[in-house]
Amino acid sequence: MILSKEILLIIIAIAIVCLIGFKRYIWFISIGYGLSIGTIGIMLLVLYKDTLNYAYVISCIILICYGFRLGGFLALRELKNKTYIKKMKNEIKDGSNMKLGIKSIIWISCVLLYFMMCSPTIYRFLNNSGIDIFFIIGLIVAAVGVIIEIIADWQKTNQKKAEPNRFCTRGLYKIVRCPNYFGELVLWSGVFISGITALKGVGQWIIAILGFAGIVYVMFSGARRLEIRQDKCYSENEEYKKYIKDTPIIIPLLPLYSVKKYWWFVA
Repeated sequence: MILSKEILLIIIAIAIVCLIGFKRYIWFISIGYGLSIGTIGIMLLVLYKDTLNYAYVISCIILICYGFRLGGFLALRELKNKTYIKKMKNEIKDGSNMKLGIKSIIWISCVLLYFMMCSPTIYRFLNNSGIDIFFIIGLIVAAVGVIIEIIADWQKTNQKKAEPNRFCTRGLYKIVRCPNYFGELVLWSGVFISGITALKGVGQWIIAILGFAGIVYVMFSGARRLEIRQDKCYSENEEYKKYIKDTPIIIPLLPLYSVKKYWWFVA
């Protein structure tokens, strides 16, 4: 059964959290995104408290730590970081003139996407699939993704404090230009792997695949936006030109150095 009472409650919880986007539409995919993932982890702990094992608990902790750390980080940046606020003021509209219908469509789309992204974990709980090698490998991969993203955000924050007007090239940024997006790809790859043996029926597989494909698309879209923004700021900088020529944009060692020409990566 694709839609159970537990799934309905999880979707309602995500929808409530994502209401924050009606204040400023970009929060649907920033603060609302992080808080939604963390909320899913909490909901799974509560709804399936009678069937929890150590691996189930770890999978929830990964979602909770990732989601609330990211949501908190983005909230502080968008509400307290004056440099970031000033920089993004003219680049991202606040959506104050956006029609309620359009915001509602974005809201519903985000709710469904966040559910689908986490569906491999949700269906493992729902189907009571237990622990197997795919679950363990997926948890390890997902945890590595969270660590990569935490390190990338920490390194970027530190460099921006020291050199606010310079692009990041330290630490993980030496080997890939968007290590935080790469970390997310690793995380969600792990989540997908963890549910491979838990998914039952065509419906659950379609939902899981759509969720994974959706977040991959969003990450490449984010890398494209960042590339375009950085090109505007540093296009005349010779060091920057060499950096983008020699450093892959989102996946280390993959010789993909630019995605701005791929106009379909617009999300």
